Amino acid sequence: MKKKILALWGVFALCVAITVGLWFAMNNAALDYKMVDAKVVSSETKRLKNKKNGNSYDFYEVKVEFEGKEYELGNVHSAASYYKGQKVKAYLSNDKLYANVEGVKTATPIATIYFIFLFGSFGMLFVAAMYTGKLSQKKLEDKKEKEE
Repeated sequence: MKKKILALWGVFALCVAITVGLWFAMNNAALDYKMVDAKVVSSETKRLKNKKNGNSYDFYEVKVEFEGKEYELGNVHSAASYYKGQKVKAYLSNDKLYANVEGVKTATPIATIYFIFLFGSFGMLFVAAMYTGKLSQKKLEDKKEKEE
């Protein structure tokens, strides 16, 4: 069991190291985008309410038109600043439009791999901690049995 736990912590450390390396790679990647002027076609906020705890989550849907084609604007943080008919700056990358450069950055393949390793690191932390706790619990139970 100890070897398994050491292996889990080793995989966790490896995942964290790869995640850090991918973060630097993602932030230093050469982005291929073009800044364009697009016209807002529609803008709305959709609210999703969690029935269990009552929390609400807002999703922003902004549609823009560029060169006769309609796009859903990606990485929008608020629909309030987008009015129908308004001209806005957008970033065209891989036939998609984004509200900011961060949207372009997080849509790259390296960013996708980064997020997979980021969530994988959290998963490995959880699993390694859980098995470490089980081993500690087993040691306590064995110690109690020896005392009795």
